[in-house]
Amino acid sequence: MLQLQKPARRSPGARGAAAAARTGRRSPLQGGPLAYAVLIGATALFVFPFYWTLVGASRTNAEMSSASPALTPGPNLFHNIGEALQQAAIGTALVNSLIVACTVTLGVVLSSTLAGFAFAKLRFRGRGLLLALTVGTMMIPPQLGVIPLFMVIVKMDLQNKLPSVILPSLVSAFGVFFMRQFLIQALPDELIEAARVDGASSLRIFRSIVLPVARPGMAVLGMLTFMATWNDFFWPIVALSSQNPTVQVALRSLGQGYVQDQSIVMAGTLIGTLPVLVVFALLGRQIVGGIMQGAVKG
Repeated sequence: MLQLQKPARRSPGARGAAAAARTGRRSPLQGGPLAYAVLIGATALFVFPFYWTLVGASRTNAEMSSASPALTPGPNLFHNIGEALQQAAIGTALVNSLIVACTVTLGVVLSSTLAGFAFAKLRFRGRGLLLALTVGTMMIPPQLGVIPLFMVIVKMDLQNKLPSVILPSLVSAFGVFFMRQFLIQALPDELIEAARVDGASSLRIFRSIVLPVARPGMAVLGMLTFMATWNDFFWPIVALSSQNPTVQVALRSLGQGYVQDQSIVMAGTLIGTLPVLVVFALLGRQIVGGIMQGAVKG
């Protein structure tokens, strides 16, 4: 006699997928045509400004000023880039911006992580007042401190030098608040208490426990700080001269004349944008992966 075999028991997820297939409904994690259309539209909306910069950098000023400008890249890209390099110290500006952005990013990430750990997990007198004062500085417009800051820079003989742009930006109130909120959620108190029982000092706890846990938040803060420092224009144009500029200050001198040459300005803008895109392309996946890893661990 033949023995009848029992059907294999399916998991709840498989049963849910089979039920969804019978009823014609999609799984909650499956995107439909509307979701793809929205994503494609959003991607095109964000990519279009960069594409238009590329089109403008590869065309002539007459073509860009016509009633019906071209919508495709032209043959003058390298010619316009060469003109932009001749009109302004773009090479020096790129090096200066890279030095300033990397130094400020390193200082902000390190100081914000240290202060965020102290405000989040350490108990000391006046912690609430100091935190309130730190967050309160975010309410003050930075334009109000330009004149006193410039007077200090002049007394220190740092005008027209890169330290005049680096030193005022090494500490960020937003970075401190951001890392405090991140460590409150991501760093369990039990880990710190266990390290205290083992005799670890606060510095050892920060080096061995806080830094690995805070890596996702540090990556996000580093990316935001790098982009903000790279794109900063207001204070560098006050503290630096046209002979030793950053990228944003150098772009101001492009295409000057009776009629501004938009194609040269677009070419310079393209040069100044490419390093930020390269940094994001190299670190974007690590940042997103670190955030997801921290979310899963939390």
